[in-house]
Amino acid sequence: MSSWAGVTRYSSYLVAVALAVHGLIHFLGVVVYFELLQLADLPYKTTLLGGAVAVGGTGIRVFAVLTAVAGVGFLVSAVALVTNWRYWWSLLFAVTAFSLVLTALDWTVASMGVLANLAILVGLVGYRFRATVR
Repeated sequence: MSSWAGVTRYSSYLVAVALAVHGLIHFLGVVVYFELLQLADLPYKTTLLGGAVAVGGTGIRVFAVLTAVAGVGFLVSAVALVTNWRYWWSLLFAVTAFSLVLTALDWTVASMGVLANLAILVGLVGYRFRATVR
């Protein structure tokens, strides 16, 4: 293995760890919106879009389940990246776009998630562009 390949593999592991952490953070919403845990920075609520849309208790639990799906998607994407699964890029792009929608709906507490998702999407587009230019 060349030294460049070693650097690339190391970078893949670092990105995978960041993706896994991002995925695990999604589960904070799950435990809060299922009222299993109280967090000062992530209060239980039954509204989205900054309080503009009331979804009720059932609606926020559905939202929490969707958030869990995104969290699992990031964990699977991290594994797909380090194992160099053929479709890792497509999976990560889809789960990031999905997560972006969810975090935008919960902007008041997930604004950093929106920024993280945008950064991931920019990185993915840059990766794809570099791969097609070669």
